[in-house]
Amino acid sequence: MVGHAFMGNAHSQAWRTAPRFFDLPLRPVMSLVVGHDAGRAAAAAERLGWADSSADWRAAVVRDDVDLVDICTPGSTHAEIAIAALEAGKHVLCEKPLANTVAEAEAMAAAAEQARAHGVRAMVGFTYRRVPAIALARRLVAEGRVGEVRHVRAQYLQDWIVDPEAPLSWRLDRAQAGSGALGDIGAHVIDLTQHIVGDRIREVSGRLETFVKERPYPAGETAGGLGGGGSATERGPVTVDDAAAFLASFAGGAMGVFEATRFATGRKNAIRIEVNGSRGSLAFDFEDMNVLEFYDGTEDAGTAGFRRILVTEPTHPYVGSWWPAGHGLGYEHGFTHQVVDLVSAIAAGTDPAPSFADGLQVQRVLAAVETSSDTRTWQEIPTDD
Repeated sequence: MVGHAFMGNAHSQAWRTAPRFFDLPLRPVMSLVVGHDAGRAAAAAERLGWADSSADWRAAVVRDDVDLVDICTPGSTHAEIAIAALEAGKHVLCEKPLANTVAEAEAMAAAAEQARAHGVRAMVGFTYRRVPAIALARRLVAEGRVGEVRHVRAQYLQDWIVDPEAPLSWRLDRAQAGSGALGDIGAHVIDLTQHIVGDRIREVSGRLETFVKERPYPAGETAGGLGGGGSATERGPVTVDDAAAFLASFAGGAMGVFEATRFATGRKNAIRIEVNGSRGSLAFDFEDMNVLEFYDGTEDAGTAGFRRILVTEPTHPYVGSWWPAGHGLGYEHGFTHQVVDLVSAIAAGTDPAPSFADGLQVQRVLAAVETSSDTRTWQEIPTDD
């Protein structure tokens, strides 16, 4: 695993937990964790359960005792690490968004396709797909329970940088993150809605906004972000969007409305998705993640209404390997389910999803929203068809 901060913690727990709750066809061995600082990487290995540590990812991805490389670093490093790992014959799991640019994502998807011919698999970590309620929503749509999809509404709302004095981090630096709320959290709802409805976004019209243009450097950092003498009085530019909103048209004819912001005061991790169809509707909110709301439009109008489904039954996706019915799951379980699906695909010799090609398609949507915001025009999403 390359990177051991927020996502590295979540992925490490998943690698530890998956073989203890699920009957995996292969057993993951947590061989090596890599960070840019050798001392911190060693401490992370001890804390997170990795057998060894390193500060050299290039040496790590060609080691004989490494079969899979899990990339949990900022987006600016994804392409170089993933392509090197794939060329070395290693399976790859890469955090989202796939890259910082369409060109990088195209190169990664091409490398994945070449590696696939040799039995090497690659997957991008859109983990919220593995929330049981989301998986159930996809199943209901596929079964025709909502009929023809007409409307999709999707929001990802957070508030962690509402305070203008919140310090700069790599997520606010375009060179490292690629974009702000759009790519960091908007990418999730783009992937989720396409996954649930089984259709792809064809065209977008959007707007981006940065509300706070500069912020203080974290204590001890300077403009280079490398430490050594910064103070609360030193400030640097925010080079990404704080909020994104866009309209979308799906290939099948559905209309979409999307919003991603880190300025929704009071909203901590609200992923809200609603799908309206000709026969019914679905609604989900991650802040109540074990619940899916379903409206069956074929029922008698006198008693019809949204049904609150507690998605904790053994018959629901993924749930049977966990707790007795009614005992809810949490944020971390999606990462465990991700490991289960990836390891199962590798063992079966099948392609895991979402693929790098799926990640590339989301990257193209992100780029189209940015271009639309700059030009105030509708933008069509390119395809490889």
